[in-house]
Parts: sequence; structure tokens; C-alpha cells
Amino acid sequence: MLRLKDKVVVITGGSSGIGKALVAAALVHGAKVAVCARNLEKLEGLFTPSDNLFCCQADVSIESDCSAFIATTIKRWGGVDVLINNAGISMRALFEDVDLAVLRELMNVNFWGTVHCTKYALPAILKSKGVIVGVSSIAGYRGLPGRTGYSASKFAMQGFLEALRTELLYSGAHVMWVAPGFTASNIRNVARSKDGSAQAETPLDEQKLMTAEECAHIIIKGIENRKRTIIMTGQGKLAVWLNKLLPGLADKLVYKHFLNEPDSPLKKFH
Repeated sequence: MLRLKDKVVVITGGSSGIGKALVAAALVHGAKVAVCARNLEKLEGLFTPSDNLFCCQADVSIESDCSAFIATTIKRWGGVDVLINNAGISMRALFEDVDLAVLRELMNVNFWGTVHCTKYALPAILKSKGVIVGVSSIAGYRGLPGRTGYSASKFAMQGFLEALRTELLYSGAHVMWVAPGFTASNIRNVARSKDGSAQAETPLDEQKLMTAEECAHIIIKGIENRKRTIIMTGQGKLAVWLNKLLPGLADKLVYKHFLNEPDSPLKKFH
């Protein structure tokens, strides 16, 4: 079991939602936490200053930002024990309507952000025999209508991490990914619409969703126990299971679910 006390934990996308909760949870566990976000002022305003906390401005879609973030963390604390690739954005628009720039942005943040940070943290992770984590989604197992770019980016993330895990099988380092269900966070409010603007409103009742704190707790426990993958909700497990065994039925059930969302773009076809 990997205990986080005095370990160096790097977290991307820490200014809201699951990322913010992960920072708080890791600090409670006694970790030294390096966290990045695009808005440094907002990030620094969320947490009490501490010798165990390092906040950095970085856009994970920019390779040089990731390289500098990891290098500064290693210079500060001597290494990296855990990398949590959490930064991500979503979308909601039909593919026929969406600007392709939206899909490129999602790939650049969700997929390439993971690749960039993992590339520069990997030597330190190998040295510490640490853990690389990807915060994925059920959309990484099952394509979701109205979220083609999001699904593509999460499929790509999981494929990359699975290949890397196999490469590192006998290295002592560990690679895992987690798939939260619908979690109360800011991701839907800033999800991209068809023209790339923020959606601004969530189509879900956030009061009924898993909290970001619950999600962070599950992720931290998974890291400590070096889990292979974690699918967090019964609904998510059912979706993955149905997609493997009864894919035609899964198509219909997933379609119906997203058709019933408020202001669903799928209503265009009805």
C-alpha cells in the first residue's frame, strides 16, 4: 500500500470540482501537493498557504507549461511520487453542428494534457516507483451522443494509459485510471457548446450527484491500493457491462438517457 504522507503529489486542473477536492484530500493525508490551473489567482485563493502546497499557473494543452510545472516541482521537492492527470473540459453539441475547433480543444486538454504531464513526470515516477493516474469518464468506455469530442478524448486517454501501463508492467511504477459518474462540479457549466462558448448552465440536478469530495476520497484510496481501474457508480458499471455484452441495447438506452436531458440537442431529430 502506498501511503501519501510526505509523498509528492502532482495534480492538474485544481481550481474547481474534483481537482480542488483532490488537493484538499491529499493535504489532509500529509502529502506535498503541487497543483496547476490556468488561473493562478483563482487557484491560490482556494487554499490556505502551506509549506506543503505549491500552486502554479499552467495550461496543460501547452507542452512547455507542463514541462516547467513538473521541473519546478522536482526542483522544489526532489521528485514526484503521484501524478494525477485531472484537468479536463467537456462539451454538449451534435457533431453535425459543432465547430471542429471545439474537438481540437478537448483533445488538446484532455488527451494531450495527460500525455504532456506524464512525459515529463515519468523519469521521476520511475525512480520513486510511483503512480500515474488519469481521471477519465464513462465516456472513455462508451461513446456518448452530443459529446463526440469528449468521448474521443477520454477513449484516447485510456488507450494511452493502458499501453503505458503495459510498457511499465515490470518497472515498479503503476498506471491507473478512474471513471467518476456524474459528479457535482463545474465541468458542465464550462462545457463547450457548438461554437466553443461555455455552456454556462448544467442540464443536471447537481444536488443529486456524487460530491467532488466523495469522488476524491475514492481516488485517493485507489491510489493507495494501486487499483487498476475504478468505475465509481452502479450506473457507470451497468453502462460498461451492457456496452460489452449487449451493445445494440446500450445504444438505445444511452440515446434515451441523453434525449431526456433538458434542452437535449438530440431533440433536433424528434
